[in-house]
Amino acid sequence: MSSAKRTDTSPAAPHPADGHDMIRVHGARENNLKDVSIEIPKRRLTVFTGVSGSGKSSLVFNTIAAESQRLINETYSAFVQGFMPTLARPEVDVLDGLTTAIIVDQQRMGADPRSTVGTATDANAMLRILFSRLGDPHIGPPSAYSFNTASVRASGAITVERGNKKAVKATYERTGGMCTHCEGRGKVSDIDLSQLYDDSKSLAEGALTIPGWKSDSQWTVQVYAQSGFVDPDKPIREYTEKELRDFLYGEPVKVKVNGVNLTYEGLIPKIQKSFLSKDKEAMQPHIRAFVERAVTFTTCPECDGTRLSEGARSSRIGKISIADACAMEIRDLAEWVRTLDEPSVAPLLTALRDTLDSFVEIGLGYLSLDRPAGTLSGGEAQRVKMIRHLGSSLTDTTYVFDEPTIGLHPHDIQRMNDLLLRLRDKGNTVLVVEHKPEAIAIADHIVDLGPGAGTAGGTVCFEGTVEDLRSAGTVTGRHLDDRSSLKETVRKPTASLEIRGAHTHNLQDVDVDIPLGVLCVVTGVAGSGKSSLIHGSVPAGADVVAVDQSPIKGSRRSNPATYTGLLDPIRKAFAKANGVKPALFSANSEGACPTCNGAGVIYTDLAMMAGVAAPCEDCEGKRFQPSVLEYRFGGRDISEVLGMSVARAEEFFGTGEARTPAAHKILQRLTDVGLGYLTLGQPLTTLSGGERQRLKLATHMGEKGGVYVLDEPTTGLHLADVEQLLGLLDRLVDAGKSVIVIEHHQAVMAHADWIIDLGPGAGHDGGRIVFEGTPADLVADRSTLTGEHLAAYVGA
Repeated sequence: MSSAKRTDTSPAAPHPADGHDMIRVHGARENNLKDVSIEIPKRRLTVFTGVSGSGKSSLVFNTIAAESQRLINETYSAFVQGFMPTLARPEVDVLDGLTTAIIVDQQRMGADPRSTVGTATDANAMLRILFSRLGDPHIGPPSAYSFNTASVRASGAITVERGNKKAVKATYERTGGMCTHCEGRGKVSDIDLSQLYDDSKSLAEGALTIPGWKSDSQWTVQVYAQSGFVDPDKPIREYTEKELRDFLYGEPVKVKVNGVNLTYEGLIPKIQKSFLSKDKEAMQPHIRAFVERAVTFTTCPECDGTRLSEGARSSRIGKISIADACAMEIRDLAEWVRTLDEPSVAPLLTALRDTLDSFVEIGLGYLSLDRPAGTLSGGEAQRVKMIRHLGSSLTDTTYVFDEPTIGLHPHDIQRMNDLLLRLRDKGNTVLVVEHKPEAIAIADHIVDLGPGAGTAGGTVCFEGTVEDLRSAGTVTGRHLDDRSSLKETVRKPTASLEIRGAHTHNLQDVDVDIPLGVLCVVTGVAGSGKSSLIHGSVPAGADVVAVDQSPIKGSRRSNPATYTGLLDPIRKAFAKANGVKPALFSANSEGACPTCNGAGVIYTDLAMMAGVAAPCEDCEGKRFQPSVLEYRFGGRDISEVLGMSVARAEEFFGTGEARTPAAHKILQRLTDVGLGYLTLGQPLTTLSGGERQRLKLATHMGEKGGVYVLDEPTTGLHLADVEQLLGLLDRLVDAGKSVIVIEHHQAVMAHADWIIDLGPGAGHDGGRIVFEGTPADLVADRSTLTGEHLAAYVGA
């Protein structure tokens, strides 16, 4: 074999393709960005830092990633684009050098009751194929092992419209794996009858205890009392079996009450139609409280919570059914799959092993495939989404991560860092929005945005390496090496909350006393049982205020002013000052601009192309009728007030002629949780996960609960803001509240009065209390992973 010799010894000219090694952004103006122009190196790990609200997500997600996805969507035919989400072009002059963007965000997975870890990944689909090939007895195709597929049988005549029409007899059958009793949900709802009525009373004596049902005049109650099916003067506990059945489960039937024809229906179906078919979030608070008391969910007795039919549960490989496989911890399931040696399904076993090994590698081996997707934390959901990308052969792709260290113990952050570096080393561009110093430290390139939040941010303050950032003098640079010190003295508890025999999820009959009247931090590696202990065992009563990371439900009409109730005192103040109705000062009510219905913009749907939102020409985006804007309060109209930042509004409503104590108190709470940069009228849909949680915290701070349960309140907080959060927690405790915080951040641990550490590992290796005591004792002891990392953090 011969090869041509190269005689030209002069240096080769650079190939034109090698000049595209930067992503160039010029003139980005999305949200609060102020004509940002930067160059981001490709095939490197770039971390974007800056205080909350400085514009990180606007640059990375709303500009770079959004434009990449929009351009990819445009390569499809118009027919296909009609089925895809429409994306508008970001506000930017030039975006050059983009590659395919894969977004791995912290949006929680859909909380559909049928969605599990297995269905959200490809693991369940592969398991179903495996059992349909190797399962004994063989019960059918993969759908026979799916709890989302019902068995269907049909027969009859169909008419074929071809040439001479003629009826053809046809039968159809499909075998599904769904449990018919719970319809594949694993749980059945049960109604607690004691919450519906007092059985010691008769209907005439007011036995029914359902909100809004009055026995004397309410038509609904009169239907039962005068139906003839039951005796209205007899106590319910004395009803015969037939009377009780008619009362609770009677079929709809017409009855005459006081000469009026009405429909009589059993109490249970009536309640289901009146209350349970409605969205719980849209109910009035007292109705929602009733529904939460009255409806209980119990494990399905037919399938024992496996969601599967008897046939699907009976088919086994060895001694393992698909229900057993899905209930195993994923690391145990991976070991079981390795024991299978069947050449006929070798490619499937390889793919399944790789997927399960990715779970273990990413630190989620403690999960099981039957875990409902809606119960995953934001960090767990983000890592589950990463799994499909770990084994990918794609290179020269841009991976975009939104705080991948959320929900991770310091022990687990190194593992996440290794995964990010692995993606980079395969030849990909990795863009990470992050606050944790451990994650910032591995960056090849850093972009620091700021200097402040909201309108005070939106500019690039620094670009360069980690070492250069430390001496750059930016907010991030100054706080990068901040370390909280241990308290010299800790508060003494005033009482304790006893938890006995806790066994939710992986908890192993845990007995613990949670001290009250102090700042108590519950910590431990991811999956050790922290949330199971607190959310599963601390009773959510009238005295407990729980602030978790679940998303806020709200449309683009919702904003901080409407969500916190701030708009009510503002509307009343405007109405009183001008002698008109408060409804005029609501963009969702009488004061709305009739052209845009108070939205401020006109939306034009362009089918498969991105819809266009243009400012309303009549109200110029102010959302109100011109006549409403003539009314002023403190020299401002209502649209100008909604355009203020929280910090500016706090000053406005705190003094002078615009002084409004009710509004000022709410604004103070928003400032306390670090949201002073938000504008009052900013749509909730534009807030980050951390901002939403702090908004919820500000709202709940007005409630009278004595115990506050916070789930990772440092989520999305910049290093400079953590100190402000610690001050807020101290003020809550000093005001006589008890604060229980589920947290991984060492600054919060060091500031605690008491620490409860769970572990030692995750899943069945966790679920035990491995330490209880003060932070100083934990550092001195160093017997747990948390103790080692906290000692290193405080420099002990």
